[in-house]
Amino acid sequence: MQSLIINGGRKLKGEVSVSGAKNVALKLIVASLLTDEEVIINNVPRISDLFILLEIIKDLGVSVSFADHALTIQAKQLSDYEIPLDAGARIRASSIFIAPLLARLGKVLIPNPGGCRIGARPVDRTIDGLTKMGASIRYVSQDGYFHAQTKGLVGTNYKFAKNTHTGTETLLMAAVLARGKTVIENAAQEPEVDELIAFLNSMGGKITRQDRTITVYGVGKLHGTQFTVSPDRNEVVTFAAAAAICGGDIIVKNAKKQDIMAFLDTFKKAGGKWRELSNGGLRFWLESSLTATNVQTSPHPGFMTDWQGPWAVLMTQAKGTSIIHETVYENRFGYVEELRKMGAHIELFNPEENFPKNFYNFNISDDKDGYFHGAKVTGPAKLHNAILNISDLRAGATLVLAALAARGESVIFGVEHLDRGYEAFEERLSSLGADIKRVLS
Repeated sequence: MQSLIINGGRKLKGEVSVSGAKNVALKLIVASLLTDEEVIINNVPRISDLFILLEIIKDLGVSVSFADHALTIQAKQLSDYEIPLDAGARIRASSIFIAPLLARLGKVLIPNPGGCRIGARPVDRTIDGLTKMGASIRYVSQDGYFHAQTKGLVGTNYKFAKNTHTGTETLLMAAVLARGKTVIENAAQEPEVDELIAFLNSMGGKITRQDRTITVYGVGKLHGTQFTVSPDRNEVVTFAAAAAICGGDIIVKNAKKQDIMAFLDTFKKAGGKWRELSNGGLRFWLESSLTATNVQTSPHPGFMTDWQGPWAVLMTQAKGTSIIHETVYENRFGYVEELRKMGAHIELFNPEENFPKNFYNFNISDDKDGYFHGAKVTGPAKLHNAILNISDLRAGATLVLAALAARGESVIFGVEHLDRGYEAFEERLSSLGADIKRVLS
């Protein structure tokens, strides 16, 4: 096991690049199985989730070559239709294999999605959509697998009851080779979904979007392509928060402002400064004290749920009481107890909602006593060092940010969660002046 040792209190300054988007790269890899021709994906981050996914596709008989962040894939022949239970349980992206394997083989055995255990990760909306497209799917609790088969996927009209990022992507992959036209309503608008659409279209797909309606005209075959993954917007937000929390000045060289406007607007309201640079990228800094600000997470183009942890750390340094209302996942404040260890003043509560079933994006049946959807953060707090444990990927970045701002030496365990989505994170922070090192525990 490995841990991070961080001596906080240093200002961060300089330039940094962000990796290719994790939530794009992993989906494009799975989508590459829709063709038997060669696919080249550039700017792929070297993260642990990637290597788990590559293990899975190699076991399916796929040819893989990875060098200098360029990934070459050719699924000339798929030799298996089962995603191993152990591999599938380690990574959430495993659930979307159901689409290309149904499209090419007509059958698939796929385990419940894994990865970070944030909330219930419901797949019911995806299963419902695939069933409408002609798939027969049943879940067998004895073996933990979804058993799916089809005599041929067909186009359909399907409206998601609630926003679902992964569900939209899965139906896109299923529809692109299905017979006829598919219309997906209330589709997710995240930039990562649009990138998947662009990728599939570059392979010969016929997909258009009008706001939250996506239309797919099925084609008989997809061809190979070469595609470059865009910068990871979650990393951009992480470094922006680091600049403000540590009183620094950071230029993120390859950031795209249009993907994070909800964050930029709220960052400005809180007193943070940002500027788009003429040569590309964004600069983040802080000139005066931070002001308490209320945020509510929501699907794109709203304030992303992945940003609420770093925002909570930022608000520990703001004057007044801030409110964070989480509406996307039913249980995503696992990092709060760790921040309290460091002297943060955070109170969890449940905001009153007259119609929670309609208001929240998660399935209300997955909500439980003891889950909280709101946090009151009172600052400014003098954060101090602590021994910390990471519970999931975004919580990992959150605790690193807190340790960078805190007085004294902090030790962070559970670094494997951080490695799922951030490549060489501590090295890039060191280049900005952070006192951070990775050691064997």
